[in-house]
Amino acid sequence: MKIAVIGAGIIGVTTAYELAKDGHEVTVFERRMAAAEETSFANAGIVSPGYVTPWAAPGMPLKVVKYMFGSHAPVRISWPLASSDLAWMWRFFRACDHDTYVVNRTRMQRLALYSRNRLDQISAELQLEYDRSLGNLVLLRSEKDRALMEASLEVLRKTEIPFREISREEAYKVEPALNPDTPFHSAIHLPRAEVGNCRQFALLLKNITQRMGVNFMFNTSVERIDTTAGTAVHVTGESTPRPFDHVIMCAGLHSTRLLQPLGLKIPLIAVYGYSLSASVREPLNAPRSAAVDERFKVAITRMGNRVRIAGSAELGGNSEAKNANAVNTLYKVLNDWFPGSANLSNGVQIWKGARPMLPDGPPLVCASGIPGLWLNLGHGSSGWALSCGSARAIADLVAARTPDIDLDGLDIARLGL
Repeated sequence: MKIAVIGAGIIGVTTAYELAKDGHEVTVFERRMAAAEETSFANAGIVSPGYVTPWAAPGMPLKVVKYMFGSHAPVRISWPLASSDLAWMWRFFRACDHDTYVVNRTRMQRLALYSRNRLDQISAELQLEYDRSLGNLVLLRSEKDRALMEASLEVLRKTEIPFREISREEAYKVEPALNPDTPFHSAIHLPRAEVGNCRQFALLLKNITQRMGVNFMFNTSVERIDTTAGTAVHVTGESTPRPFDHVIMCAGLHSTRLLQPLGLKIPLIAVYGYSLSASVREPLNAPRSAAVDERFKVAITRMGNRVRIAGSAELGGNSEAKNANAVNTLYKVLNDWFPGSANLSNGVQIWKGARPMLPDGPPLVCASGIPGLWLNLGHGSSGWALSCGSARAIADLVAARTPDIDLDGLDIARLGL
């Protein structure tokens, strides 16, 4: 079949690969000049299925209010707030009840486990070499922080995800470079979690996918999707639409502009995240893999010869205006745990990216309800962790095969659309 994929982030690239693997004729449309230039560009890179959970959780609304008054808050609200942001927040608050959270958490973790397995399969089959390391250490600054982790630990127990509660002394054995001058209570070690460079993986897979015959059209904006007679893609600057048997929407936040004229009003907004990337100054002072400060929700990860510090969730505002407090929090957490690990005097990359998030958490991996149009979007901050599984599942759906994973609740019916 002749299939169009809209978007060449990690979701679009993995989707194109799975479709090509199935023997389809695939064209990928991307408005940027290269793959993985937006949300996939500089994320934390952690693939840890046990920590893929909805942001909409019990008690979260009160936390958001409290965070508004802290300079190192993990969640921020910036101005201006659009009407779509306010409508999204209302749906988000409603999704924070316990029963809804448990159901959506189960959906996301099921997809995350499936996706992790598919990531491993692709990496092994294609012999992909990218910055990758095993292990995730969750650092708990106080006994209160440990107590707040109990619900998450219970989830790990139920899903049989390997983890160990370890003492401060044991944490130094996992990450010897941890700052001895920063007091903390204990840690959670997830030995099978991993760090992987999302952008490197996407670019390597894109190159392989191109050799498989996929046509990537960069610097190409899709103007609209026409479903009046079959499925066609209107490209800006072209007078004649391009016909396809199927179109798969993987354009993240920009999908809403293309879907709304078709009557699909997806409640998808940008929740901005920040990261710093700097070259390793002294390897002995740098993390081996990933360390997450649970209080500040900041991850410090090793990306080959670089250190990346990522965190914050910012509602409202825009992609250009960087919040100084958010950036300062990243520097603070790095200095708390791994001082001297990175060269911060020059060449620091400060990134702010829009994570396309649905109000209740899980993505949409489904038929749109319009013949020939499919959705693979709304993965939020877990796009890297969910990408490979989502791509395999949507490729199976397009081919009218039953996926190897239960996709219950990952369709638009969940949103009342």
